[in-house]
Amino acid sequence: MIKVFGHKAPDTDTAGSAIIWAWYLNEVKGQPAKAVLLGTPNTEANFVLSHWGIETPEIIIDVDDGEPVIIVDTNNPAELPDNINNADIQALIDHHKLVGGLETRGPIEITIRPLACTATIMHDLMGENTKKLPNRMKGIMLSCILSDTLEFRSPTTTEKDRILAENLGKELDISIPTYAAQMFAAKSDLTSFSDEDLLRMDSKEYTVANNKFRISVLETTSPKTVMDRKVGLMASMPEVARKDGVDQVLLFVVDILNAEATMLIPNAICKSVAEKSFGVSVTGDTVKLAGVMSRKKQIIPNLKL
Repeated sequence: MIKVFGHKAPDTDTAGSAIIWAWYLNEVKGQPAKAVLLGTPNTEANFVLSHWGIETPEIIIDVDDGEPVIIVDTNNPAELPDNINNADIQALIDHHKLVGGLETRGPIEITIRPLACTATIMHDLMGENTKKLPNRMKGIMLSCILSDTLEFRSPTTTEKDRILAENLGKELDISIPTYAAQMFAAKSDLTSFSDEDLLRMDSKEYTVANNKFRISVLETTSPKTVMDRKVGLMASMPEVARKDGVDQVLLFVVDILNAEATMLIPNAICKSVAEKSFGVSVTGDTVKLAGVMSRKKQIIPNLKL
């Protein structure tokens, strides 16, 4: 049985892509496969799975030596199980920059394309077999695209992502603006999460000039709800950094509707990162970054110390 999974802190594209590819392997390729997650899915992903009647995949902590796996939506070892390099990695499908550090037992199929969404890549890879997709898989695929493109607002959006999403919306007879609003409302409901939960909910680890950062993003249609918790979030950052073995936590609150991010500035290091990376002048404990919406395309590539 092949386990298919994406990164830790699973979002809609990671959870959805694992489910889509496991379906494809089972139903089209005749290869026994199972989608699993490396953590609890976020509120948007939970909404999407429930909406399309799909059971939440099993959550795993690690993989065994020699266990067959397929990795989706990441190629960063820091976002994968500790034992990943001892597993039997059979394929990788991703849309992020190549980080390095993964080891395989032999040559494998690797597909990394500059598209906004892993699910869009999978649609391409399936070719004519996309005609076999049941509506629930089409719905998951559409959800992945809308999530990763922020309903086409993100600069990562490509024409291929947009056209596929619009076609899927027509096939499913869904109003994309209405459905996307439901997804983003679910993503914005953070009431049941602690400050530490929020700092880990949608985060990735990256190293900049030998400093390890947990780069956290909260995408929301209600940024005030997050900013009202600013004091608690900033107070929790050092503890999260200590527990997770990183030097700093960087938090960006992305306002989906106004296409901007607010970066929290709890200390001098974060102030320096903001000013050197984004060319802004920081005078308080937050700074607005106009037009910044994408961690992958606008935040991580620009980070400087």
